[in-house]
Amino acid sequence: MARLNWTREAETWLRDIFEYIAQDNPEAATRVVEGIFERAQVLSEFPQIGHRYEGIADPEVRLLLYGHYRIAYLIKSEEDIDILGVFHNALDIRRYLL
Repeated sequence: MARLNWTREAETWLRDIFEYIAQDNPEAATRVVEGIFERAQVLSEFPQIGHRYEGIADPEVRLLLYGHYRIAYLIKSEEDIDILGVFHNALDIRRYLL
């Protein structure tokens, strides 16, 4: 079972997502962030589940979908996965992952 490491940047993205949604609906913000976090937990058992991100050279950077969000992560080893960020589908994530 792999260990998930949330980078500071990924934590910042989650906080920003929460704050943006919470302006209109704090309960929905909590549900969305908890849902993203829970969805990412599947990576600890199935790290290959996400699809490879073709936008960069590293084949171990992958994306896992949750609703309107993409969870970007890096498989460092079978035991170690870094969550790089959480991006809304409307964003061009190439700007952030290159």
